[in-house]
Amino acid sequence: MRGGRVSRHGYRKAAAALAALAVLGGPLAAPAYAEGGPGLAAAGDCPKPAPDVPTVPWSLQRLLLDELWQGGKTTGAGVTVAVIDTGVDVNNPQLSGKVDEGPNLLVNRETKEAIPGKSTDDPVGHGTKVAGIIAAGPRKTTGFVGLAPDARIFSIRQNDSDGNGDVSTLVTAIRKAADQPGVKVINISQDVRGAGDARFGGYQELKAIIDYAEAKNIVVVASTGNDGKEGDTYPGAFPTVLAVGASDRNNERAPFSQYGGFVKVAAPGVDMLSTVPGSGQCVDNGTSFAAPYVSGLAALLWSAHPNWKAAQVRAWIEQTAQRTQREPDNFTGWGVVDPVRAVTKAPDDAPFAPTPDAPVQLAAAPIVPRPVGLGETQADRDGRTATYVLGVGALLVALLIGGGTVLRDHRRKSAD
Repeated sequence: MRGGRVSRHGYRKAAAALAALAVLGGPLAAPAYAEGGPGLAAAGDCPKPAPDVPTVPWSLQRLLLDELWQGGKTTGAGVTVAVIDTGVDVNNPQLSGKVDEGPNLLVNRETKEAIPGKSTDDPVGHGTKVAGIIAAGPRKTTGFVGLAPDARIFSIRQNDSDGNGDVSTLVTAIRKAADQPGVKVINISQDVRGAGDARFGGYQELKAIIDYAEAKNIVVVASTGNDGKEGDTYPGAFPTVLAVGASDRNNERAPFSQYGGFVKVAAPGVDMLSTVPGSGQCVDNGTSFAAPYVSGLAALLWSAHPNWKAAQVRAWIEQTAQRTQREPDNFTGWGVVDPVRAVTKAPDDAPFAPTPDAPVQLAAAPIVPRPVGLGETQADRDGRTATYVLGVGALLVALLIGGGTVLRDHRRKSAD
């Protein structure tokens, strides 16, 4: 958003919400979008609590988790990821005992009064989904688990669905996270947009605090935004921030994912299953949920290589991403992250910057994972609609031909 306010982020499609409603049986509605106003998307559209989903989500089906975790040796233990968001609900069993309470920085932007609550509560649900993708623990009743299930979460409540977070609270939140002992990754699933010269109110302060986090040897991961347009967003566009766009099941940029030269990598961000307040899981779409996928990977790398520098963690994630060309592009950056390759192929001393290498070809056969069953893509709906139209058309043609034949035979008999 212009004016230096934090923009909305939990993009979802109305049709997907209706599909999820049919499965979950709970009250879902498309989130309100205030054109020109601040705020995260209202990720409270999922039932709270929700039922456990036994299916393994597509974003995990492409991973061999035992290989990713190296038989339990690399699970994120010893690493804390700060989640600057709407809070993290600690009542979800998959997050229970994993979340450290940070500050509640919410202030009503109109009255300037503090908004009561704790960072371990999440009335919106957005931050709980983000935290789950990073560190949700395994549970027998669901196929969903976080990428770094033994990592800890440091929750900072800084924004809500009404847009009461702004650049100043974001700057304060990053400082609080950077000063928290044990924090090695900061996840920011929100963005700020400025004017054409990118100089919005608070730009210098935001840049300074990002530099501060880099000096503290912390990996900052930020989502690129959900406007589906070209143009820098912040803090993702700062050079030391790992800006993450959303990819779909075919490793292509999701249509809503903001793009441009600032994009470093992409990660799954379509039909993402994750934890919701209370218990259970629900699906959502957005770069908000691609960023924590990368934050979870960063936690795994920090866990396995505690002596690396932040620049090395970023560079190795970029270097090992799946791509079909040597250079990065404006849509998926260096490519779609490959967690298993990044973890299992990591050298003792990683490079400090990615370099173009021989093309990394994707599998010859396209990845066609099982759908999670809580939603469908627009391509799925278009394909189904086309099938219906062709089927109905063929039936009508058959009826016309058959009816004409019957009428002709009847006339012949009448003539005889």
